Amino acid sequence: MQVKNYMEDLVFQSLTEVLDSHRNICTCEKCRYDIAALALNFLPPRYVVTTQGETFTRIKSLEQQFNIDIVTAISHAVLIVASKPHHDAK
Repeated sequence: MQVKNYMEDLVFQSLTEVLDSHRNICTCEKCRYDIAALALNFLPPRYVVTTQGETFTRIKSLEQQFNIDIVTAISHAVLIVASKPHHDAK
């Protein structure tokens, strides 16, 4: 058994789609992980241990507001990381 923050999976599932809607930003691996980490800090964790808990979280993830919160957190993180990337401009 292990404890997992299922929110990580949900953020990474939405990340590419959100990044595609933001033009002229770096999408290198470092920036993607910085965006994901920052977005996760804006969102409540959804820890799961059992299959039943994971099922509950998957059902919860289907709720429209839950998805809006994830996209909003990622979009906010994109703006922050784009303004101060942790690498030189390409």
